[in-house]
Amino acid sequence: MEMSDYLRTVSALVLVLGLILGLLWLLRRIGVPGMVPARQASRRLSVVESLALDGRRRLVLVRRDGQEHLLLLGNTADLVVETAIDKGTAPAPAQEDTV
Repeated sequence: MEMSDYLRTVSALVLVLGLILGLLWLLRRIGVPGMVPARQASRRLSVVESLALDGRRRLVLVRRDGQEHLLLLGNTADLVVETAIDKGTAPAPAQEDTV
């Protein structure tokens, strides 16, 4: 094989891969049902932070419509620890007295 055959093969491969990636991007952009889900501009629910307490329990801070809720998730039961947390009233970090 000559060098021109190799270049033609590599350029055809690059072209086909580019077409496949372009088609996947287009499908994701329009959000074809049953395929790749479309991205939503504004989500109402998000997980702000999560902390594993032990192997069975986890504290999860969830934001819903601008309000935060603290949940304790476990194997057998889930518990709402605190609801409607105001972000502006976060406690100040404890200061240690060192002499």
